[in-house]
Amino acid sequence: MGRFPPWLVKRLPVHPESAVPEILSGLKLATVCSEARCPNRAECYAQGTATFLIMGTVCTRNCRFCAVSKGSPAPLDPDEPDRVAEAAKQMGLKYIVVTSVTRDDLPDGGAAHFARTVQAVKSATGADVEVLVPDFRGDTASVYTVLASHPAVFNHNVETIPRLYPDVRPMADYGRSLLVLRHAARTGAATKSGLMVGFGETEDEVLAVLSDLRDAGVQYVTIGQYLAPSGAQLPVAEFVQPEIFEKYARAAEKTGFSGVASSPFVRSSYHAASLAGHEPSGTIQ
Repeated sequence: MGRFPPWLVKRLPVHPESAVPEILSGLKLATVCSEARCPNRAECYAQGTATFLIMGTVCTRNCRFCAVSKGSPAPLDPDEPDRVAEAAKQMGLKYIVVTSVTRDDLPDGGAAHFARTVQAVKSATGADVEVLVPDFRGDTASVYTVLASHPAVFNHNVETIPRLYPDVRPMADYGRSLLVLRHAARTGAATKSGLMVGFGETEDEVLAVLSDLRDAGVQYVTIGQYLAPSGAQLPVAEFVQPEIFEKYARAAEKTGFSGVASSPFVRSSYHAASLAGHEPSGTIQ
């Protein structure tokens, strides 16, 4: 931890014990908190929340910032949506975030599985569900399949500025991600996106991304510091000062976003309920 500046020293919860890992293990469910080695994992688990990772733990993309395993995924588990719903019920969640690995091996990119998961959770708990989806290779039919399940928020992250896509997201496309968000926004869905800083982008490039996202109709935005999960991922180019995050927040608010979260430890699903105007969600600790 000595290599981090003071504002990136994360304090562990006073009472880190949580029933969340036991519930997840018992139902054989994964979380992006664990698979992506999120620095907020202990805090979120202690608060009784987690972000569910569906469709396996192996991704077909090779994003160089991410710790999730890459390769050939297993077939979809048809019982997974019901198990996610049961976990949400046991955890007493009123607002649930569901994300996934990218499944380019599936004709619809896993859109129908997302929709079944949203429907199962809503049926079992009555809770609102935020989905954090891949780009579905730009297939609008897949986007509409997910939207037909009526998620509370449709989230897709652009992750970084377009200049850095070849290094950070070599199998993704910035314009395609904006197109996915634009299609979702045109349906009237609440839309959200996020990016990390510290890859070597300039302030002007971040501000340009914020402008692009608002132009695409995005309502909520998150900005956080990139922290390499291990030595196998891209190194951090810069630890961005807290005042720069504040500058980005002010710029985003001025641009017209309904909700903005911009600080070093912000992640796409961190305090997602509050950002979307909902009460904090977990009751099991």
